[in-house]
Amino acid sequence: MNRQPQLMDATRMRDILTPHLSQIREHIFMNSELAMVRGDSTVFSLLMRQKPPFTINDHRLGIIMNGEAEININLQDRHLKSGTLVYIGPGTIIHPKRLSPDLRIFGMGLFSNFPMPFAQGQMPSAFNGQVRDFQLPVSEGDIASARQILDTIWQLIHSTDDYHRPTVTALVAAMMHHYDLLFHQQTDQQANSRSREQTMFDRFIQLVTQHCAEHHQIDYYADRMCLTERYLSTVIRQTSGTTAKDWIDRALITRIKIELHHTDKSAAQIAEEMHFANPSFFSKYFRRLTGMTPGEYRCR
Repeated sequence: MNRQPQLMDATRMRDILTPHLSQIREHIFMNSELAMVRGDSTVFSLLMRQKPPFTINDHRLGIIMNGEAEININLQDRHLKSGTLVYIGPGTIIHPKRLSPDLRIFGMGLFSNFPMPFAQGQMPSAFNGQVRDFQLPVSEGDIASARQILDTIWQLIHSTDDYHRPTVTALVAAMMHHYDLLFHQQTDQQANSRSREQTMFDRFIQLVTQHCAEHHQIDYYADRMCLTERYLSTVIRQTSGTTAKDWIDRALITRIKIELHHTDKSAAQIAEEMHFANPSFFSKYFRRLTGMTPGEYRCR
């Protein structure tokens, strides 16, 4: 069986949603560049049936208008509730765990061929790739501002068959600047209140999410953070209750499971791509952490 990667891009979403358009047409818009969802939870229920985790290769911004969700985003469990602005960017791994029946989200996805409204090097820093995701509990006024921008984009893309792209991209720029401002406001507040150890842990998780496929040992992350292995290990255990190696293993196993479940690559090919010494060591590693061989997991 030829399995495609579980990449939740424009094509994959269209394949999932098209059979249900009669139910959700009033609440969703999608073309090759842009997607929007306005308040309907059916979209997310359909996505939940697709056996997460998912990966994305684009930018998605949304507002939790009502209800709540339990979602693991880039190895971190998140409890999202009403009044939260959400951003997930390219390379993010998402594993929805629970969505409340009253969940309502208003948001948009900017697919890989969307004409981004920024010159090279001018992207607001919250979206330039250094941060893969963030969630911002914000004031009613900040939610209202984001909602107004999304409402205007929604109206424009439904006004004609061929909407005016420069206007839409300008509004997208306004939305991203709004999120960027709020992100940095929250970051500044957290920097004043959170401990140095928590900041180090957050940096460690960010690096692990980005580099676990190539680097399996603590020394790489300690070097990147200009720390000794011993000190980094101590900080991670004290901050999270889990060892640094366990966090690396979690990230790596998640990547391997995605490859096994959603591609037709051989175990040997995955072992090579994930920088294991040989397929035998790869198989033993996977079995030790999951209780099954790569082949057994693939055939579940």
